[in-house]
Amino acid sequence: MSMTSRLILGFIAGFLSHLVFQGGFGSILYAAHVLPALPFSLEPVPPLGVPRTLSSGFWAGLWGLVYVLIEPRLTARFGWWLGGLVFGIAPLLVLWFVVQPIKGAGIGGGFHLASVPIAIGFHLVFGLGVAVFFRFGQALLRRGASPGALRG
Repeated sequence: MSMTSRLILGFIAGFLSHLVFQGGFGSILYAAHVLPALPFSLEPVPPLGVPRTLSSGFWAGLWGLVYVLIEPRLTARFGWWLGGLVFGIAPLLVLWFVVQPIKGAGIGGGFHLASVPIAIGFHLVFGLGVAVFFRFGQALLRRGASPGALRG
């Protein structure tokens, strides 16, 4: 598979992981009365006014590109699904130690006891989702590229 195909697939895997895996995890937490609101939001995000869920999906897609670049090493060392879980830690660390301080929330947003396990869970399921969608996409592309795929 070409690097271009891998990168496109990685972006799609990241975007879908945000919608399906993180959205599903957040919906379960909402149904269990752990989260005060559903994780999906159409609230516009400045400066472009894009809905929050799509904006987050775009950033998740960019993390999917990062996954593509380190996936061979992660998979070789941990296997594909555990490698996905390990990968999920990287966006969490960037959130805690780069994004939140830039936004004025302090390191880790203050590391409130109740929010830390939830943040870890969201990012672990994100990493797992990226790995699942990426692997599934690779299988679909391989199947589509085989000579007998069009015959049924």
